Amino acid sequence: MVLENRLDWDDTFGIVQNLKSRYPQVKFEELSLGTLLDWIVSLPNFDDDPSLVNDEILIQIFTAWYEEVTI
Repeated sequence: MVLENRLDWDDTFGIVQNLKSRYPQVKFEELSLGTLLDWIVSLPNFDDDPSLVNDEILIQIFTAWYEEVTI
């Protein structure tokens, strides 16, 4: 199945934009990498293998999201 606006692990900006919309009241100090992973793979247009992710990728997404909403 081909998804329009498909997201994968390389699409940090797209993932962050979707997370911002879906979780506008996120409390970053309480957000674990495990929860972040769950939220990303549950995005409707996310279409990548969850086993390909590592902490570095999740931290990069976390940091980009944090900077997007706090700066």
